[in-house]
Amino acid sequence: MDQKINMPLLGDKFAELKGVKTTHGVKNIPEDYRGKWFVLFSHPADFTPVCTTEFVAFQKRVDEFKALNCELIGLSVDQVFSHIKWVEWIREKLGVEITFPIIAANDDIANRIGLLHPGKGSNTVRAVFIVDPEGITRAVIYYPQEIGRNMDEIVRAVKALQISDEEKVAIPAGWPENELIGDEVIIPPATDMAEAKKRLESDRFECYDWWFCHKKRS
Repeated sequence: MDQKINMPLLGDKFAELKGVKTTHGVKNIPEDYRGKWFVLFSHPADFTPVCTTEFVAFQKRVDEFKALNCELIGLSVDQVFSHIKWVEWIREKLGVEITFPIIAANDDIANRIGLLHPGKGSNTVRAVFIVDPEGITRAVIYYPQEIGRNMDEIVRAVKALQISDEEKVAIPAGWPENELIGDEVIIPPATDMAEAKKRLESDRFECYDWWFCHKKRS
């Protein structure tokens, strides 16, 4: 029988992970992070080159995430003592102190959020989950084991989600350096003919056409 892979869906409550062991003690996720955004990211294994570069890169951006009311949480199926030793190695050899917790997941926890791929052995896949203060899954990004993540894109995604929520707008490609509208944001399309006509006559924003209007952030 084929193994079922449970992948969190956008807009769903993030799976409850109760009593998980981490390098910062036992945690209940997402409950312990209620009121905050968090980025939970999995890595294939401790003491591997690509994952080491990723952890250093995430740590270098901890203050950027915190400024967004967002916490980082690492995860793999390695045991907690392996996480601790790896964190020590990163501090001693690379001079970087990893300050965010790392979950020591078992296969049950990893399978509940789609982190074990039947064709990739027992290592966790390289995934990113962005979860909002209400525990709702807002973005899911999967990478192959061979490719390290771009942390600046993850910071950008958190910022963009927050701006979209606050201002009820859409965010263009490559924001805030979009090729067409720079750092401006997109107004949701009109939903009726009267509103479509008003769009082209409005001085509140600029339009390429009624279905593509943009403005500076509020």
